[in-house]
Amino acid sequence: MTKRDLSPEHLTLLGSRNSSALAVPSTRRRLLLCPLLAALPLGLSTEEAAALNPSETQITLPDQIKWMAWTTGPPHSAEMAMLHGGLDNPGEYVVLMKWYPGYMSAPHSYATDRLCLVLSGTWWVNSGADFDPNATVPVTAGGFVRRVAHTPHYDGVRKGA
Repeated sequence: MTKRDLSPEHLTLLGSRNSSALAVPSTRRRLLLCPLLAALPLGLSTEEAAALNPSETQITLPDQIKWMAWTTGPPHSAEMAMLHGGLDNPGEYVVLMKWYPGYMSAPHSYATDRLCLVLSGTWWVNSGADFDPNATVPVTAGGFVRRVAHTPHYDGVRKGA
């Protein structure tokens, strides 16, 4: 640190006026140091975390997800895992789909909107009643798709993907 770094216009005091203060250069270092100092008490804690209450918080780890063959499609076209609710039950639900390369669904629609998030790979989608797999557009990992209720669409994973 140079003498210029310690000049009053480059220093910020951390702490109250009546307590001992720590002189810190007021630049990016302060932005980095403040969160670390704020988190320090968390790292010094010797208490163990309380056990989760399963009636309040449910966790499903990846190795606990139960994948099943998708029975409404051709054999070896996709797998699904129901995480919450059910497709045929009223209310919200969460389903994971694992599409096999080379399978595209025929045009179909749903009675309610479907909200879809691509977790990995590329999902190929299009709308309309005319089935044309070559007209599908790619949605990569992190992409979001909203399927509007009562509108025909088709999707899947292209061969070689």
